[in-house]
Amino acid sequence: MLHKKDLQLTNEFYDKHATVYYDTNIVPRAAILYFHGGGLLYGSRKDLPELHLRTLTNAGFVLIAYDYPLAPAAKVDLILNDVCQSIQDYCKNNTKYTDSPLPYFLWGRSAGAYLCLLAAASGSLAQPPLGLLSYYGYGFLCDNWFNQPSPYYCTLPQVPGTCLSKISSELHASGSLDTHYSAYVYARQSGKWLSQFFEGREKHFYLNFTLRLCEKMPCPLFCAHSTGDTDVPFAEFTELTNRYNPTRFVASGSVHDFDRDETSDAAIRLLDATVNFLNSILE
Repeated sequence: MLHKKDLQLTNEFYDKHATVYYDTNIVPRAAILYFHGGGLLYGSRKDLPELHLRTLTNAGFVLIAYDYPLAPAAKVDLILNDVCQSIQDYCKNNTKYTDSPLPYFLWGRSAGAYLCLLAAASGSLAQPPLGLLSYYGYGFLCDNWFNQPSPYYCTLPQVPGTCLSKISSELHASGSLDTHYSAYVYARQSGKWLSQFFEGREKHFYLNFTLRLCEKMPCPLFCAHSTGDTDVPFAEFTELTNRYNPTRFVASGSVHDFDRDETSDAAIRLLDATVNFLNSILE
């Protein structure tokens, strides 16, 4: 039976939590540390569909979904540091989350995958993950797509820049879709997405917050993407996979988070392929 528990985590900057999902009838084999998507501007640790939760816990995994602070109140250096601290907390205090110590995998969707990839590539983790699941993730390896107006988002009703004034300047890990998703749409329509989560010289962004200088990952990767992704171009996925030779999963269609439809063949096949990847490392 699927159970969950919420944990309050110590953090000096904002109110931080993690949610742990597990099946009480199955002896766990490993933990999966999960970080949500949302372009660093919106999203929630509780966004995982029921299909994902049940498939992975039934396969013997404990899922631990973490908060992280959202832009524009937090910039990417603080966000990444917070993600790394979450991973380090699991490595050093894992019985806080599980009954017995378990090895761990990283899993992110979209921006969460970006953060997981950066964390793994940083070399700062006390214990590297056994593997990393990147669902429609990116490393800002290709030019232009993230700092120019998005053709897809420009087809949506125009969102004015005044939407940013409705977002709290205090650090926080969640916000209403009305304010936070609107900020993302504005950022992608205007081509000002980067400026919402990074301040400084652009060369420092490329040096410190992309994968452009990372030649090798410390663990095996599983990377999934759709061919007509509206948010992250397929060329970004191609560059990512050419660099790191991951296990690949490609879905046809033009939906970014194509697994959100739990009844779709693509979502079901994706979860099966994910479990096969995890099992191949644990065997």
